[in-house]
Amino acid sequence: MATQLAPVPRGAGAAARPRIGIIDIGSNSVRLVVYEGSARLPAILFNEKVMAGLGRALNETGAIDAGALATARGALARFALLAREMQVSELRTVATAAVRDASNGRQLIDAAAALGLEVELLSGVEEATASGMGVLSGIPDADGVVGDLGGGSLELVRVVAGTITDRVSFPLGVLRIGAIRTQGKGALDRRVGRLLEEAGWKGRGEKLPFYLVGGSWRALARLDMHRSGYPLPVVHQYPIALDRVAELQQLIATMPRNALRAIPDVSSARVTALPDATALLISVARHLGSSAAIVSAYGLREGLLFQRLTPEQRREDPLIVAARDEGERLGRFAEHGDLLDAWIAPLFDGESAELARLRHAACLLADVGWRANPEFRAERGMEIALHGNWVAIDAAGRATLAQALYTALGGGLGSPEPLTRLADPAALERARLWGLAIRLGQRLSGGVAAPLKRSRLALERGRVALRLEADDKALYGEPVEKRHKALATAFGKEAALGG
Repeated sequence: MATQLAPVPRGAGAAARPRIGIIDIGSNSVRLVVYEGSARLPAILFNEKVMAGLGRALNETGAIDAGALATARGALARFALLAREMQVSELRTVATAAVRDASNGRQLIDAAAALGLEVELLSGVEEATASGMGVLSGIPDADGVVGDLGGGSLELVRVVAGTITDRVSFPLGVLRIGAIRTQGKGALDRRVGRLLEEAGWKGRGEKLPFYLVGGSWRALARLDMHRSGYPLPVVHQYPIALDRVAELQQLIATMPRNALRAIPDVSSARVTALPDATALLISVARHLGSSAAIVSAYGLREGLLFQRLTPEQRREDPLIVAARDEGERLGRFAEHGDLLDAWIAPLFDGESAELARLRHAACLLADVGWRANPEFRAERGMEIALHGNWVAIDAAGRATLAQALYTALGGGLGSPEPLTRLADPAALERARLWGLAIRLGQRLSGGVAAPLKRSRLALERGRVALRLEADDKALYGEPVEKRHKALATAFGKEAALGG
C-alpha cells in the first residue's frame, strides 16, 4: 500500500524522474526518506529522523506513552507536508514493532490517516523479509545471517545466493534489553539462548558472517572506526571482528559519556543504547556461531524498494548501475564508459570477475572530474570513488577504484593517502594500468564514440599495440603518442602503432 500524492508541478529545471518516499515508524525513531534515480539503486534526496521513542514504555505499560505519541504525530505531520512540497509521487508509510505491540498503537495509525497517510502495519516476518532484502540490495553476494536490531524487536534472516531462506522475529529490541539485563548477570545471554533454541536458530550462523542492520549497531561500528583511526568514513560493509566487539564492550563501560557523544555521526540517543546493543550482539553472535560481523547501511527501507523490482532488475550489479548513472550525470558523452571498458579490456584478459567489474566502474566514472579545476581533477575523481554512494564494494575496492580514477585524471602513478592503507599493492598497481589505458583512450577519441569503435588495443609479444584505420592515423598526435608510450612502459613493453 502506498499513498498516491497529487502531482505538483516542479520548478523550471527540476528533475523529471519520479520520487518515492518512505515514512518508517519504528520503535526508536520516525523517519522520512525520499528517493530518486535508477530503480536498482535510487539516490537519497532527503533523510530526516525524529527520535520519538515509541517503544520506551512498552515493557512497563504495554503502551506508547503520551509524550512519544505527541512527538510522533508532529513528525508525521511534518513529513506528510514535506513529501507534498517535494513532489513525491508515491509515499509509503510503514510501522513496525512498537505500533504492532502497543495497546494504543491504533491511535497513531488513526493520526496518520487523518493526515492522508495509509499505514502498513508490518508483521515480524514482513519486517524481517524487508530487512533481508535490504541487505541483498546492498551486498548481493551476502551469505550468512542478517540481524536487524530495532527498538522493539530483533529480526534474524538467513540470506544466501541472492535470496532469503528463513526469517524470524524476537522481542529483543534495544529498548527491551535493559530490563532483561537488570535480572542479573547472564540473564540476557540465557534469554537469547533460549529464544534461539526454541525457534531452531541456535547454530544457524555457524562460521558465517553476521550482517548488522540498525542504528544502534551502526553506532558501534562508528565507535570502532573512530577509535582505530579508520581512514574511510563509510560504514557500509565495514567489518568488525567478534573479539573486537568484546573489547568495545569494555571500552563503552569505562568511556565517559561526553567522549562517546563526541564521536562523529553518533547521536546521543544511540550512545545511550550502545551498552545494551553491544551486549546483545555478543550474545546473538555466539549462539548463532557467527564468524564475523559486517555492517550493512541498507535495511528495511531499501528492502521495501528492492521488493518492488523485477527479477531482472534485482540481478543488476548495483555498483555498475550507480557508476553508469553518475557517469551519465557528470560526464560529457553518452555511452562513453561502456565503450571505454570494452576498448581497454583486451589488455586485461584473464582478470577475475571482481577486478573486471571494478575496472568497468572506473571506465564509467572516468569523465566525472572534467568540470573540476584542471589542477584538482585527479583529486576529484579519487574523492568520488572513495566517498560516493556505492554499494557492493568494500573499502579495498573503493581504494582500487580511486587509484584508477586518480591516474586516469592526471594524478600520476603515486598512491595518495589513504589508498595504501585500504588496498594491497598488487591491486593498486593493476588500477594504475587501468588508469593509464583509460587516459590513452580518452585522449585518442576526444571522449566520443567513433574513434574507439574503429580502433583497438592489444597486448602482443613485447608490445602494447594500438591499431588505427588508415583514415584515422591523424588522430595519433603527440599527446596520444606520449600516453601510449606511458602505458606501454607501465606494462614493461614497447609502444607499437599499426593498421
